[in-house]
Amino acid sequence: MSERTALVVGGTSGIGLATARQLHTAGATVHVVGRSKERLEALAVSDPELVGHRADGGDRAQITEVLKTIGSLDWLVVALSGGEGAGPFADLDLDVLRSAFDAKFWGQLTTVQAALPHLAEDGSITLLTAISARTGLPGASGLAAVNGALESMIRPLALELAPRRVNAVSPGLVDTPWWGGLPQDARDAYFAHAAGQLPVRRIAAPEDVAEAVVLAATNRNLTGTVLEADGGLRLVSIN
Repeated sequence: MSERTALVVGGTSGIGLATARQLHTAGATVHVVGRSKERLEALAVSDPELVGHRADGGDRAQITEVLKTIGSLDWLVVALSGGEGAGPFADLDLDVLRSAFDAKFWGQLTTVQAALPHLAEDGSITLLTAISARTGLPGASGLAAVNGALESMIRPLALELAPRRVNAVSPGLVDTPWWGGLPQDARDAYFAHAAGQLPVRRIAAPEDVAEAVVLAATNRNLTGTVLEADGGLRLVSIN
């Protein structure tokens, strides 16, 4: 694996950062794209072995410039996300939902299209979705729409882009900055409540999901698959 090159877009925090670290530990040269200057500066201090690039995953020109500096690419991981789109459907602001599609759905597709000319014939594409696409969580119809749209493309893309492999990883409840809008005490209370109802009896850490992402990216017999790394959330209803 020492000669492999990976790019993690949305890799300066959470699952993306955990994935970048694990790919590097496995021996790959890992490039990380993020929008935040502050996070990239922090990354240069905490993880100097990772190569940081400042760019917006939704901006094809910016991603193309990054890829020109990288050259050939073996593994593309797109971890672009966003906290918009949740809430009861009757009150859902559709402009906000459009913004959520722009950030995650269109951002991920833009990145993949820009990367294709640089992706090796035996390379892989791994998208980060969410288990909201596969459950009946009240208040998550907007999130389900964004993530379901991405997941619906995995099988046709796996055939169309073959022999390149295309997969997605669908996390459940993960303790990441995605929850930053909740006060810490409210987050802790919700996590404790939810963990008691999950089959695994715990809330995932970013590293847990990153292991599934690395598997999807590197296993040469895995394509057209959505890996559910959700702790069993799809099997229960959190009351």
